[in-house]
Amino acid sequence: MIDQLLDWQAAGRRFAVATVVDTFASAPRAPGAAMAVAEDWQVLGSISGGCVEAATVHLADSVIASGHPVHESFGVTDDDAFAVGLTCGGTIEVFVEPASAALVDCLRRTRKARREQRAIAVGVIIDGTGLGCRFTLDRGLLTGSTGSAELDRDIATAMTETLVARRHALVRSDTAVSGPVTLFVQVHVPPPRMIIFGAVDFARALSRVGKLLGFHVTVCDARPVFATSLRFPEADEVVADWPSRFLSSVSPSLDGHAVVCVLTHDPKFDVPLLEQALKLPVAYVGAMGSRRVSATRAEQLRLLGVTEAQLERLHAPIGLDIGGSDPMETAISIAAEIIATRESRSGRSLKYSLGPIHSDAAEWHESSDPPDEQLPASTARLIAAVHGSGSPVCLRPSY
Repeated sequence: MIDQLLDWQAAGRRFAVATVVDTFASAPRAPGAAMAVAEDWQVLGSISGGCVEAATVHLADSVIASGHPVHESFGVTDDDAFAVGLTCGGTIEVFVEPASAALVDCLRRTRKARREQRAIAVGVIIDGTGLGCRFTLDRGLLTGSTGSAELDRDIATAMTETLVARRHALVRSDTAVSGPVTLFVQVHVPPPRMIIFGAVDFARALSRVGKLLGFHVTVCDARPVFATSLRFPEADEVVADWPSRFLSSVSPSLDGHAVVCVLTHDPKFDVPLLEQALKLPVAYVGAMGSRRVSATRAEQLRLLGVTEAQLERLHAPIGLDIGGSDPMETAISIAAEIIATRESRSGRSLKYSLGPIHSDAAEWHESSDPPDEQLPASTARLIAAVHGSGSPVCLRPSY
């Protein structure tokens, strides 16, 4: 969207940008979701998946006309669930601002930082003194000012902390000079890395899915004839190198957001590669292979000194059990497991969970286990009998 907005600005088109700055309950989009509206009502992006887009277009049109930002709240409607409001029952806070020199400067700085693979924080005051003031924090330097040195220091500190946390945030400040101020801070960080080993059909599909999820995708294979950009056009880079050697060369740049997917399915590559990968502070390590191959590989890794705690991090066989078999279905299974691991979720159906859909952890309803995990009838009757009598039972199985 940034490139398109800068094109609009260069063409002299007036526009406004609506950004989700806070959410409550089951809101459809997270803070940071944005939608831009041009003066001719051309729309980019989305802030609610369709619930309040129409109302936001009208709001943006008035902001373009007035030149003044607006902070608006959208929630579920009482009389008509399909009127302006969120049919999901949540609430979102939206800040709509007109295109300005400060906003365009933020866009340009953000684009430059992204191209140079650097983290940057951008902020805007959405309530209080300095409403609409824009700030950027790039390589420790704050750009933008409210005119109050005390408030600027608070803003610089808050944006620094937010950048370290790598999370968008609402920050509130209250100084004697400025009074209460609310700042929304967005963090733009380099895309996390996905390194796929093995130039196979499954890797082609996974590289496509990885790009859709926002990863910087690298495909590596020791065979130059297979490791070509022609075979993997979606990948950001394709490397012909011995897998363990390549991983060693890039390991200093891998952080807790990187994922490593081993699809080589060859012990001479898999074992030394996984021995190294499981010692890195990455978010996810997965390896393709049957259950028998995975068990054999685990024993080989133990012999090399890989600990049980390190082996526990290995997702093998790779992916969630969704029954997929072809390359794209397998890639979706792997991607789903990566997301579930990142969010510390079970990967089970939402049908059997309680609590917010987008929460970090869901509680499982005791009486709503998935059908394939329900107790056999005989076991259920036995448990009921023990519960009723209060006496323990010891069973001796026969084989």
